Amino acid sequence: MEEILETKLTMLDDVTPERLPEGAGFMTALVEVPPGHVGSPPHRHSGPVFGYVTEGELLFELEGEEPRSIEAGQAFWEPGGDLVHWLAANARDDVWTRFVVVMACAPDVPMLVYLTDDERAARQSRRHPNATGWR
Repeated sequence: MEEILETKLTMLDDVTPERLPEGAGFMTALVEVPPGHVGSPPHRHSGPVFGYVTEGELLFELEGEEPRSIEAGQAFWEPGGDLVHWLAANARDDVWTRFVVVMACAPDVPMLVYLTDDERAARQSRRHPNATGWR
């Protein structure tokens, strides 16, 4: 007798963003961070970002929040806008960290804007006190 399998839905995250950019488009991307790498420099996104770690372990820091570890199988999000994404580093030095993100992007605005050196210095005080050892 053949077993009948059912489709399974597992809720990973449930968030209602405060805003979406007017006329937003959506982008899905795979981000791959080499072992021990610090990831992209501090940046911001024009709209919310939703992510899911598929492999490895991500060290994640948003402005004002304590850095935290997100492991394979866990989801995360960030609201975008003026909030700075300080850190998306590979927390492990022995494996790649890979994660999928879905981003809402404002029209004619790059999906990722890096902070200038002056802006990094001016916003440094907004970081969580436990983030002082990173970049």
